[in-house]
Amino acid sequence: MRLYVAGNAPNSLRAIANAKAICEEYLTSRYALEVVDLLKHPRRAVDDGIIVTPTLLRLRPLPIQRVVGNLSDTNQVLLTLAAK
Repeated sequence: MRLYVAGNAPNSLRAIANAKAICEEYLTSRYALEVVDLLKHPRRAVDDGIIVTPTLLRLRPLPIQRVVGNLSDTNQVLLTLAAK
């Protein structure tokens, strides 16, 4: 999975914490989480079509799924990540 954030903005910090908590609790060792700060790597947003931060992408299995926001609604995040 890949989480796009914008520096240390409050929503970015909340999304990072929420993503890590969700992964640890529900996915245990079955995940890899890459955090991409678009203030440092703006080209990555263009490459993956990111227009809003924070955005979490589930890259595998296909199709790619995306969740926008600070990931505070755990049930919605899990439903989206499980979608096929």
